[in-house]
Amino acid sequence: MSAALPLEQESMSEERTIFDRILSGEIPCHRVHEDERVLAFLDVNPLSRGHVLVIPRERAAFLHELSDEAAAAVGRVLPRIARAVMKVTGASSYNILQNNGAAAHQAVFHVHFHIIPREGDAGLGIDWNAQALESTAGEALAAELREALAGSS
Repeated sequence: MSAALPLEQESMSEERTIFDRILSGEIPCHRVHEDERVLAFLDVNPLSRGHVLVIPRERAAFLHELSDEAAAAVGRVLPRIARAVMKVTGASSYNILQNNGAAAHQAVFHVHFHIIPREGDAGLGIDWNAQALESTAGEALAAELREALAGSS
């Protein structure tokens, strides 16, 4: 795996990631699904049985850098793969995890989604540090986000 880059350099660099090497066939993987835009394979360090990684073939470090077409392709296969994981593992609960940036625990700077079945104590453990959203601050933030969305492509 590539080492985390400084925050200002985390976007895709010329350095190849382990996922680039898997996509090129240099490194083998246990393929679960593949098509012209997406590859899904078993995680080699799974948190539980059936832990699958879903990656776009498009090279982007962060979700916000991914093209709409690649994002749609990933979105189309995630539910199908999750259903297969549940059927095969017998899990009735699972997490889908996607991290962006070193501070958010991203270790490989190529967009990827984890499908992690939860079986007993196996799976993803999460501490959720929720905070109250004050009404006035919430409305102001929502307005700023709507404005940013209206101006985005």
